[in-house]
Amino acid sequence: MSLREAPPAARVRRFSRAERWVHRLTALLMGICVVTAACLYLPELAELVGRRQLVVRIHEWSGLALPVPVLAGLVSRAFRADLRFLNRFGPHDRVWLRAALRRDKRASARPAGKFNAGQKIYAAWIAGATLVMLGTGLIMWFTHLTPVMWRTSATFVHDWLALTIGIVLAGHVGMALADPEARHGMRTGSVSREWADREHSLWRP
Repeated sequence: MSLREAPPAARVRRFSRAERWVHRLTALLMGICVVTAACLYLPELAELVGRRQLVVRIHEWSGLALPVPVLAGLVSRAFRADLRFLNRFGPHDRVWLRAALRRDKRASARPAGKFNAGQKIYAAWIAGATLVMLGTGLIMWFTHLTPVMWRTSATFVHDWLALTIGIVLAGHVGMALADPEARHGMRTGSVSREWADREHSLWRP
């Protein structure tokens, strides 16, 4: 019997409905930002799409809306609890990172709670990057409120950080594609007990 075919009794709840919607809406807005940015900076795509001003407006408003799903999700107790899990690093996280650097894929070598160390680092990095992108984007948008040097610096940071975000997101998607049960958990809210015990041995749902 495959993990996906596990009976209901062998499955455990991983994410609430609110958490899944926060993830979906954030992913949608981030995807729009990445696609519109590519259309603005790659000449081949710019010529193919056209209507540059419309693309600019979509990019700006989707960027402004990016924090909204997370802020709305704060009304959910489950979402707030998971944010606390993501913000806490313990000794087991250092063990997990050392195993990851050694490419040791044994479950026993990678102890993890509800979220592993890689997921915690990704969440912290993408949250910080989003705030920097929002700040630099506002400086670029409201050009009359800041000196030229600020706008030039903001454009430099915004452009290069956007490229970095694109690479990191590609890695995030690639890892998700390699783990069907993790995707199933994000889509439905539940995962198999076997997967939870193997990948998140310290998690006690």
